[in-house]
Amino acid sequence: QVQLVESGGGLVQAGGSLRLSCVPRTFSMYAIGWFRQAPGKEREFVAAISRSGGSITYADSVKGRFTISRDNTKNTVFLQMNSLKPEDTAVYYCNAGSTTATLLRGTCFASWGQGTQVTVSS
Repeated sequence: QVQLVESGGGLVQAGGSLRLSCVPRTFSMYAIGWFRQAPGKEREFVAAISRSGGSITYADSVKGRFTISRDNTKNTVFLQMNSLKPEDTAVYYCNAGSTTATLLRGTCFASWGQGTQVTVSS
């Protein structure tokens, strides 16, 4: 079973930036997506990238502010988050899927990990 480890979260002021990292154990076979869950809310899709990096999808709420990328040589997927807002506060998770489209629909292969906390202060 695919397992993934998230890191890079922290506390930042509104307007600041963070870069999250996701390391899947079996990396090259899957599209990877980022999701987030704020207190009292359901987990939601944030962004996804295909196996080759040629297909990328973002949630409307983060378009123009977040950038997803992957470095196959380092077996890592990144989520660069700029112009952060208090409403971006959440636990961020990554997961694997067959395509960016299936990840957008929430269809994932792995169990959810612990995630990484992102807190944006106003």
